[in-house]
Amino acid sequence: MARRFRGEGRHKVDAKGRVSIPAHFRRVLEASDPDWTDGLRPQLVIVYGDHRRKFLECYTIEAIDEVDAKIARMPRGSIERRMLERLFHGQSFPTEVDNDGRLVLPQKLRDKVGLDSEAFFIASGDTFQVWNPDTYETEEVAKTEAWLEAQPDDFDPLSLLDAGGGD
Repeated sequence: MARRFRGEGRHKVDAKGRVSIPAHFRRVLEASDPDWTDGLRPQLVIVYGDHRRKFLECYTIEAIDEVDAKIARMPRGSIERRMLERLFHGQSFPTEVDNDGRLVLPQKLRDKVGLDSEAFFIASGDTFQVWNPDTYETEEVAKTEAWLEAQPDDFDPLSLLDAGGGD
């Protein structure tokens, strides 16, 4: 089963904050939840604390466990550890996918990113983001287009992979 989110989708948000998760995203959540078995609801963690972000970042259980392990290795009492604990532990919302494949987003989270009647989902590797569709369109699409425009005509995005030093 896939362990990376891929794709995007636009979905209605109802008055109770329920929004359908793209079906292929649900399969990743299931595969990345070590406690999930058929008939159970896959778990995830929504991180919302970074005030600079205009989206909700949804982590699989495996992805948030990796973040937690890295935080735990930091010096206890350091300002960096305390800030990361606040962002990833205190300002997060553990939740699950309901039986109909939806997230139920509390009003506080919807207000934070300005979700009203629609939500835009976009994959980001082992996380996915939930945006107000208009915010995504005006801010993120413009950033991507500007970045691509600044590249030479013969630019191949895959060339960036070689710069990472991995195989």
